[in-house]
Amino acid sequence: MGLNQTYQLDELDLQILDLLIKDSRTPYLEIARICHVSGGTIHVRMKKMEELGVVKGTRILLNLPILGYDVCCFVGIYVDKTSSFSSVVDQLSLISEVVELHLTTGNYSIFTKVICKNISDLQSILLNKINVIPGVQRTDTFISLEQPVDRNITI
Repeated sequence: MGLNQTYQLDELDLQILDLLIKDSRTPYLEIARICHVSGGTIHVRMKKMEELGVVKGTRILLNLPILGYDVCCFVGIYVDKTSSFSSVVDQLSLISEVVELHLTTGNYSIFTKVICKNISDLQSILLNKINVIPGVQRTDTFISLEQPVDRNITI
């Protein structure tokens, strides 16, 4: 079922999402109090938005440098031919340091976000995990120096 075909988000749904975007740990009863509805209404609305795929789950945000992961980088991957694409994606998805994988237009077939402990670790990931995948022609790596903006979209 398409969202626009059978269910339109209303003002209450948007208000719930806005509150959860600001703080995903806000209890449903607190959201209900702010929105002037019952806790059951919030539960029903959230369940519906999960079923529709509007809300895909929740995540914990980690302070990676405190955990010893000091390097965040982006790897642009050139795939040698279209028939290799699916296999390359499957192999990349098995690398635990690859935390995001995007299929892109432009210079790269695939753009990944990689988190690792240090530059030596990054070199090992590139040489021993990514560049050895059949179908990967070559890669370009961009090291993130700082992430001054990290947010969800606002509604």
